[in-house]
Amino acid sequence: MDFDALCRTPLFRGTSPQEAEEMLGCLGAERRTFSRGQRIYRAGDTVTALGVVLQGRVLIESADLWGNTTVLDSVGTGQIFAETYACCPGEPLMVDVTAAEAAEVLFLRMERILQVCPSSCAHHSRLIRNLLALSAQKNLTLSRKIFHTSPKTIRGRLLSYLSSQALRSGSRSFTIPFDRQQLADYLNVDRSALSNELSKMQREGLLRTQRNRFFLFGDGQGDV
Repeated sequence: MDFDALCRTPLFRGTSPQEAEEMLGCLGAERRTFSRGQRIYRAGDTVTALGVVLQGRVLIESADLWGNTTVLDSVGTGQIFAETYACCPGEPLMVDVTAAEAAEVLFLRMERILQVCPSSCAHHSRLIRNLLALSAQKNLTLSRKIFHTSPKTIRGRLLSYLSSQALRSGSRSFTIPFDRQQLADYLNVDRSALSNELSKMQREGLLRTQRNRFFLFGDGQGDV
């Protein structure tokens, strides 16, 4: 375990490598690896542990009975997932968690996190504060998705999402965490229709794209 890297994750921010190593035993830590496309959690599962992505990326997806999939979130290295369900014992997952690429995940038992150990109260309490901040950030992420999928047109959804990504990166040139299919799923649109709209926007000089790299031009107003 690279404890220096672990302490750079948002959940363990402010914790020393020695403190993190001491806590893992108390937190019932388990480290596992997953291949691309492998399910980490399935809808209907009940979970008792949150996951910390040590390497790779995982997708939070919702699928209906007809196989239609919607990407709700992309969770990268250092980020966490399943913390809300782990806080609600017996509550079945409404989503699938899938490795988008080869991934390594550290699982931490939630009841161990929330029950402060007498011998490590200072850094354990910091961990709980970090978890609360991360949970609040997740709520914002879900709110952004609702905001991006509110426009009625595909262009409107693209403009909303890409504008947000440019604002967050501080540049009109940025990389998104989705491939085309994942972006279509995230925005709840058909992939072919999405690709057609992107091609049209490129011809109109609004943007240029290379795989998941985007360059925005002009005022980007278009037909929302």
